[in-house]
Formats: sequence, structure tokens, C-alpha cells
Amino acid sequence: MDEVVIGRGPRQQVRRELAAGQLIRHVRIADDWLSSEHARLVGQRGAWSIRDCGSKNGTRVNGEPIEETTLEDGDVIGVGHTLLVFQHDTQTTFEPVTTASDLRPPRPELGTFHDGLARAIEQLTHLVDSRVSVLVRGETGTGKELVARAIHGLSGRSGDLVAVNCGALPATLVEGQLFGHRKGAFSGASEDRIGTIRSADLGTLFLDEIGDLAPESQAAFLRVLQEGEVTPVGGTRPVSVDVRIVAATHRDLEGMIKRGEFREDLFSRINGFSLTLPPLRERLVDLGLLIQQLLPRVTDRTSVRFTSAAGYRLFAYDWPRNIRELQKFLETAIALATDGLVKLEHLPASLREDATETPAPSQPLAPARPLSAGEQTRKAELEALLHEHNGNVSAIARVKQTSRTQIQRWLKRFGLDASDYRT
Repeated sequence: MDEVVIGRGPRQQVRRELAAGQLIRHVRIADDWLSSEHARLVGQRGAWSIRDCGSKNGTRVNGEPIEETTLEDGDVIGVGHTLLVFQHDTQTTFEPVTTASDLRPPRPELGTFHDGLARAIEQLTHLVDSRVSVLVRGETGTGKELVARAIHGLSGRSGDLVAVNCGALPATLVEGQLFGHRKGAFSGASEDRIGTIRSADLGTLFLDEIGDLAPESQAAFLRVLQEGEVTPVGGTRPVSVDVRIVAATHRDLEGMIKRGEFREDLFSRINGFSLTLPPLRERLVDLGLLIQQLLPRVTDRTSVRFTSAAGYRLFAYDWPRNIRELQKFLETAIALATDGLVKLEHLPASLREDATETPAPSQPLAPARPLSAGEQTRKAELEALLHEHNGNVSAIARVKQTSRTQIQRWLKRFGLDASDYRT
């Protein structure tokens, strides 16, 4: 693909054209604020630039008006009342121009534009109707339970999905809660109870935050996974159970094994297939898709809209508490937006603050997350320009043919302070 032309059309449409040996994608969007030919992306020697085509309402990149600029991975392009995300990935499994309607996830909650996650989910779909255990990894709030429910829904198992909060299991009562008990097994046992594990018979047992299990509880679970049966407290005969195990954790289980905090034999039983959910800050390409999925859970309104200013700010925020924070934000913002239009003033203070502003020298300057190989290259280039231009952000922006705001975003992302380079 050599060019992408963005413009207004009667409906959302992407078509290909071969002209003078150039492969061009035409992206039509049903947005009355777009010009018929609004902006053009041009690829050359592995880099992409965007140029406004004299549109009536202009083109923005990360909220800044542009005539022409080089695009970087994750840039947010504003045309009319539409936001598009630029993703620079030479080994993507997606079409060059992809919209939500192009995705065909096995379940809506598994839809993603994130290339690595999409490949992992594709592998997972080949295992959903097997008994292979699945370990879902990821930071708190990344949607691990949603994935567990999707796996259960796709499995076709006739039983229920039963969740166990591993961090809340009291070690002294673990066997009674998990295995159940017979009437009269102990004081207060006035009736038979089948326990959590048997409740999941023929279904899925979701072990949430399994890294928080006490050592005694780890041993109890290991017996169940090894033998496929439980013995109720006060009982004399084991009872067979058929459960599919899906476990989730935000912890480094391999590190815990080395420190003697987690049993290696239990790890080998739950780690049949490992799926890692990236934090929201690393999958902002999915932000619009996630909002689309979350809206029905937080409101019964049929129409919710965002101003451009609010939309840009959502992409500039780092979302430290991930999808869970996004859902809470939506609940509050939509309640405040009485007419269904979410404006900048409806965002929490943490989002309204200028996320592109360079941190004050008194603040700790460190990258928010480990840098990819591409980001490390970009950081080295930025440091060289800071030295060359004596920390002058405006001069660097001119060299890079981008806005000061974009340079400030990179400074914050890479934990750099321009004042350190001024002499």
C-alpha cells in the first residue's frame, strides 16, 4: 500500500485502487464534517506522513492542527468528528485499514485491534472446546474475568462458570468451602453442602488471582487437579468432578516458584495455555472498541457521543487502572452528560489535566512501562536531538515536522526532561 485517502462518503467504506502503479486505499466515512477528500497518508521508505488536502475543517494529529507531519505509532488522527488511530506494524495480521465491523471475534469481548493479542486469541479459539487449562495473565483491571467468561461461553460445557476469589480463601476453611461437607461434620454443619468445586461440575472453575493462594490451599487444589475428585469434609468416599480450569493472576508465578512461594507442580497443572492481556496503555488502539463494548453495561442510553476534545484526552491518558478504570470513568461521565454528549468538563480531574505537559523537575521522571525496541530507538534519537538543539522543544518539533505537543508526549513517555539538556 502506497497511500490512504480519507474523505466523506454516504457510508463507511474502504476500497482499493491501482493508479499509475500506486496501490491506494480510499477510506469513506459518513461524517458531514469531512471534505470529500479530506486528508492523505503517504508511505515512503518505511515511514508514513499525513497531509491535509485543503479541507474545510482541517486535520489534527494528537489534537494539534497540521498541514503535513510524520506519523508515529499510536498517533490519533482527527478528521471532522471522527478519530482514527495510526498503528505502525509491519507484521500485522489485519487488513491495512481495519474497522470494528471488519473484526470477526468468536465473542464480542474477545475483539481487538492489538496484533499480538489477536494472534493469541486465535490460538485460544482452537482450544476452547478441549479440557486444556488456561492461565490468563495481566495487570489488575485488564479484563481477565471477561476472558474467562468468554472461554466458558465458547466451550459448550453444560455446567456453570464458578469463580473462586483465591485471595479471600481462609486457609482454615478452604477444604470445607471447596470440597463441601457432610451434615454433622463439625459444629454448625446442619446440612450437606456440595462446595464450590462440585458446583462447577461439567462447567468451568475460574481461579481468580491464583497467585494469592495460601500454601495450604495450593495443596488442596493440586489434589483436585491430579485426581479429578473431591472428598467432602466428614465424608468417606471421594466424588468425581469434571471441571475445566481457567486461572488468572497479576503476579509473576515463575518468580514465586523460585522463591518457594508457589508450587511448581500446581503451576504445571494450570499452565496448559497462557494468555497475556496487555495493559490498556499498550492497547489504546482498542480504546474505541472497548468503549463500544462497555457502554451497554453502564447506561441504557441508545446514543452516547464524545466531543473531539474529550476524545483526544482519552487517548492521552495512561489508564493506570486499566479497563476497570475506563468503565468507572464512563459511568460517571455519562451520568454528568445529561444530554448524552460527553465533554471535557465531564472527565475526572486526572483526565482533564494536560497529559502532554512535560513533568516538573521535582517529579520523578521514569518511563511508565518497559520500552519496546522501536521506542528505544526513538528515545535515542530524541536524546540526540535534545543535545543538538540544547533542549529546545520547538526546534526539535520543526526538525521532526511535528507539533510541540507531540515532542512533549515523547518526553513524558521516555522519562526525559528537556531542561536537563539546556546549557
